[in-house]
Amino acid sequence: MVKILSHDVIIIGGGIAGLMAAIECSGKCDAAIISKLHPLRSNSVAAQGGINASLGEGDSWEQHFRDTVEGGCFLVDQDAAELLAKEAKSTVIELEHLGTIFSRKENGEIAQRKFGAQSRERTCYAADKTGHTIIQTLYEQNLKRNTKIYDEFLVLKLIIENNTCKGAVAMDMKTGEICLFKSKAVLLATGGYARIYNLSSNSHSSTGDGQALVLREGLPLEDMEFVQFHPTGLYPSGILIGESARGEGGYLLNDRGERFMQRYDLVRKELAPRDVVARAVQAEIEAGRGIKRKDFVHLDLRNIPKETILEKLPQIRQLALDFAGIDCIENLLPVKPTAHYTMGGIPTDKRCNALDEKSNQVRGLFAAGECACLSVHGANRVGGNSMLEAAVFGKIAGKSLAAWAYQSKLLETGDKIAYTIEAELKDMLARKGNEKIAVIRDELRKTMTEKCGITRSEQELKKAKDKIAELRKRYENIALMDKSKVFNTELMENLELHNMLDLAQAVVESAINRKESRGAHNMPEYPKRDNKQWLKHTLATLKDGEIRTTYKDVVITTLKPD
Repeated sequence: MVKILSHDVIIIGGGIAGLMAAIECSGKCDAAIISKLHPLRSNSVAAQGGINASLGEGDSWEQHFRDTVEGGCFLVDQDAAELLAKEAKSTVIELEHLGTIFSRKENGEIAQRKFGAQSRERTCYAADKTGHTIIQTLYEQNLKRNTKIYDEFLVLKLIIENNTCKGAVAMDMKTGEICLFKSKAVLLATGGYARIYNLSSNSHSSTGDGQALVLREGLPLEDMEFVQFHPTGLYPSGILIGESARGEGGYLLNDRGERFMQRYDLVRKELAPRDVVARAVQAEIEAGRGIKRKDFVHLDLRNIPKETILEKLPQIRQLALDFAGIDCIENLLPVKPTAHYTMGGIPTDKRCNALDEKSNQVRGLFAAGECACLSVHGANRVGGNSMLEAAVFGKIAGKSLAAWAYQSKLLETGDKIAYTIEAELKDMLARKGNEKIAVIRDELRKTMTEKCGITRSEQELKKAKDKIAELRKRYENIALMDKSKVFNTELMENLELHNMLDLAQAVVESAINRKESRGAHNMPEYPKRDNKQWLKHTLATLKDGEIRTTYKDVVITTLKPD
């Protein structure tokens, strides 16, 4: 049997954006959170470095705006970036008032550090556990407000009829029961898709579920070719060694002991934009200057006082101890670029309304956080802007949800679609075949890493496209060993793999068609940024199993592209 539930608003995702939206909805409408993880295990918890705001003397929202646009290689929609920069200060203060314990200066002010591509010390932080601290605070505030949370529910389909979203279908992982959630509005706040790569700083849950739901409804995804590789993933696990380590004075060394970033960006060195630093690390490795000619370099934190590491970088030190057996106070850390953040996602306007291919609103459907694409990050996100985007636009999304719920009524939708999903899952469990989830997933990640990574050529991208097509066919021949309903994690991994395959297809097709190098998209055949031909956003739409790309203009207000 299908269980039918209803709320004014359902928020899919329990990270910073989702929790912030739920707080804003509290007292205004009946809002519920649906999350495949408990909120305290969301990927937002892993965010280390900090959240940007122009609090310091001599800083301004205008300079924050400029750094964001220039760091994003002018593919940023400037009206959205202006809103982000203007709202940053009040958002950080609100988080503090909600209970977030930020690190402090001796005079009591919120401490700030400088991150890559920033002209000022702008990143507010809570040691190197900023995401964890914010999530704890927002979760507690939702408990205080009695927000209904359905954790360990996997959303399988959006219900969109006549360009109006009426709810979603989800599976309760604890029982295997299919649930039809009827609602006036739906917010997608499901995070990114960096787990389509072999080495990633993201949690294993970052499989792009929200983007895949939208793609399969015939709606577009924007700028999917832009995937940010963080320069310093701990080798060989890929676990993040945050930018805070370099912000406090750490630097990179090759096998010769050279501080090589001086060759790639003489002024900013290790605090150049992330795409620049990641490509520099990769270039050193490819030139044979990786440590002992292996595929990593060293991050040196030994010049940072022990007391500073213990106070400001305790998590980084502990991660290195736990996962590499290395104490960064005394020893060099092995690092290499790791897939970290996905700039592409569900196109939205500044009120977080999801948009179709012609930029028309999809009524009752909203998106915020990493799964959305406003675009405030353009071709390359500036460090410290991701948690800010999630908090700022999570709050804005909450206001939009509450307003929509107030003016709308719960629309009728039958339960036939839920029973269809239930039948499809039964067929999936009964399927006979000789393919394994892990094998196809590993081949997908290997393909994406080698052929659509930090540097990608047109020839290799076409090979990736063919390989993904092959993997999609083989996916239909997967046989599941676990036939149970209760916590069937094999079934969940199979559904996640479906999402990953769809998104990888969108990433590769979008990358093939962009004939330039800009930010995180680097093609040797087209080494320069081409503002005349390619200062535009890619829209990728799934039609009959194939990705079709169209384009839309970048919003430019005051800063003219260089």
